[in-house]
Amino acid sequence: MTIFIRAGDSTVKRHTLPTVAATAALLLTACGATEGGNGGSGNDAKSTTSGQAQSGTPSPSASPAHGNAPVFAFPSDVNTVVQRDPTGNSTKDAVLRDVAYSAQARLEAFAKGDGRTVNMNRYFAAQALTYWTQRVAKVRKDGLTVTGHYRFFNFAVTDVANAKTAAARYCEDQTTAYSKQIKTGKILRTKPSANDFILITLQAAKNSHGDWQVTQQSWKKGDSACVRG
Repeated sequence: MTIFIRAGDSTVKRHTLPTVAATAALLLTACGATEGGNGGSGNDAKSTTSGQAQSGTPSPSASPAHGNAPVFAFPSDVNTVVQRDPTGNSTKDAVLRDVAYSAQARLEAFAKGDGRTVNMNRYFAAQALTYWTQRVAKVRKDGLTVTGHYRFFNFAVTDVANAKTAAARYCEDQTTAYSKQIKTGKILRTKPSANDFILITLQAAKNSHGDWQVTQQSWKKGDSACVRG
């Protein structure tokens, strides 16, 4: 997701964005040499489904109960699984809750072809929001959308500063997720590989409404912290 677009077996290009000045304590060191910056992953519209194209009728996703939780509307051929364990720290748990929502908001944006959905505006800000808005528009212009199964797991907060800014990471599994042509409904299937497991690192800031918004985001395909057999 960048959403990660993979058409056939084509190689995903590297995306590099200008970095935003940030507190040294919040530098994203988990990625090593990152492959995308400030908003990017690298396959922009991957997804899965059992076979032929489906109707695409939106169906709200289930969200963990908490005050004012978002509602996500995914097409019937897109589904998500979020595997996130509580940390026991209220601030970290709030960060990871909203980071998980941001992952779903990003997928929903690609499914709808709209980078400025209510959920995107709620869980993204600054350069990350700008980046994803542009990526969603580009994918839709190319006549592609997403389909399939997305799994988000290994959530962790790596730093918190003054309970207002944080650094975090998580993994995304796209082994059964693909791009789909909007016009024909054709699913652009690819052979699963280690590169379908993506480590995403990010910076987030707490806004005046109490939501943690992703402000910078980078990704690395095939990272050992995420690859599963």
